[in-house]
Amino acid sequence: MNAPPEVARADDVELLRQSHHEPERFAVLFDRYYPEIYRFVANRLGPTVADDMAAETFLVAFDRRTSFQAHTPTGGHVRAWLYGIATNLVRRHRRGEERRYRALARAPQDPLAVGHDDRIAAMVSAQSVRRELAEALRSLSARDRDVLLLVALGDLNYHEVATALGIPYGTVCSRLSRARRKVRKAFGDTGPTRDERNMGAL
Repeated sequence: MNAPPEVARADDVELLRQSHHEPERFAVLFDRYYPEIYRFVANRLGPTVADDMAAETFLVAFDRRTSFQAHTPTGGHVRAWLYGIATNLVRRHRRGEERRYRALARAPQDPLAVGHDDRIAAMVSAQSVRRELAEALRSLSARDRDVLLLVALGDLNYHEVATALGIPYGTVCSRLSRARRKVRKAFGDTGPTRDERNMGAL
């Protein structure tokens, strides 16, 4: 059932507030953000666990909705808050993520291949899966990788990343700068793509 127009237009913070007493309003946030949270998890861990983990992200958010604090007068970074929950869940599968990058790093480069890994590459590097990129991502510290991928895959700005991870803005900048240097070094001090719009984090 579609939400009434006035509910569909409500901003995220207002919907979250309404859901304290009208839990069904939370469904609008689910519909609004589930697809991108799913993509974020699938790009990091693969599609096998993405559906369950994306759903768990919203279950956790629903349980914690009354403790959410708006961080700005408009918007409140509810989207970033959801990405933060998803990132924390991904951390439980850190070994699985690193195994995934190792497998991608060993995979032959085939520009004609199609499938999930190529969709990852389209988001991460705007080209087919690159062994160098997979190896570079695997070599990053977990904290640096989280910041990099929230920017690159989630399209979060620095303030939103700070909100998502509960860290200072300056820490986001330093971690992202360090991650950029390491990834660029893996590509001979050049980025893995010329498309700065799609991969501004690198």
